[in-house]
Amino acid sequence: MKIRLGTRSSALARTQSGWVADRIKEVSPGVTIETVLIETGGDQDQVTPLHEVGSPGVFTAEVESALAREEIDVAVHSLKDLPVVQPPELTIAAIPPREDPLDAWISSDYPGMVDVPAGGVIATGSLRRSAQILHKYPHLKVAGIRGNVDTRLRLHAERGDAGLMLACAGLKRLGLEDRIRSSLLPTEITPAPGQGALAIEVRSNHEELISIISELDHLPTRRCVEAERSLLLAFGGGCHLPVGAYAVSSEHQITICGALGLPDGSRLIRLGLEGSFDDPVGLGEKLAELIKKAGGDEILAQLAAEWDQ
Repeated sequence: MKIRLGTRSSALARTQSGWVADRIKEVSPGVTIETVLIETGGDQDQVTPLHEVGSPGVFTAEVESALAREEIDVAVHSLKDLPVVQPPELTIAAIPPREDPLDAWISSDYPGMVDVPAGGVIATGSLRRSAQILHKYPHLKVAGIRGNVDTRLRLHAERGDAGLMLACAGLKRLGLEDRIRSSLLPTEITPAPGQGALAIEVRSNHEELISIISELDHLPTRRCVEAERSLLLAFGGGCHLPVGAYAVSSEHQITICGALGLPDGSRLIRLGLEGSFDDPVGLGEKLAELIKKAGGDEILAQLAAEWDQ
């Protein structure tokens, strides 16, 4: 069998898809794999802040379209970029073991954000990170930054920002772990839902390929990200909402932390909940309801009003 594996063209996406290709060959040695690089809207526009782009799946829509049109057979995504509602003709056949899901603090001058003096600038392209940074450290400032990992590292150095925040997973996959000054605890900066996980997507009717790809699935990772993504869906499902979710599992239980805030840091709600390993979706929904009742409904209403202006 020949498999056409589609992915974004960034260095990180190619590294991730290469890893997946190697795993596919391990479980099905007779398979040959052709990598197909696809440029997405998010790759073409690296200036506009992501929350202003508007369209869901800014880093995945073109890849999913190619999969639906049978131009590729398998799509590899960073799960945090994939909309929580999928087209019925496509399915996530596997979610492999997760890489480090936490956020990374990058700075040549300061060991951590707590050490940055008043007025110091933290670079991030994420409303989720901005909300949590400014809530905990209201004396700091945030500045937007876009581009792939290498571009952000370069811009951070050129601009002289006090610090930069990126996902640990991307840095580690690219062999840039030495740039991580420290990892941020999820109770300080709660990661994005699905951060660090990959989604391997195929057409729902391709049973033979589903059988092969499903060998790569890691059930504990899948259950944890299902809980995280169900919380995001309960808040409206936007990939760029200022929402964090981080779940860990034991044999019978999942523990999830969720956060929702305003980008200026003026309001933030972070709560946790434990539940059954066998009902991750219900657990995420329950935590979302608790956050809404604690003031999350007002935050969501304010976000909607501001974005409608």
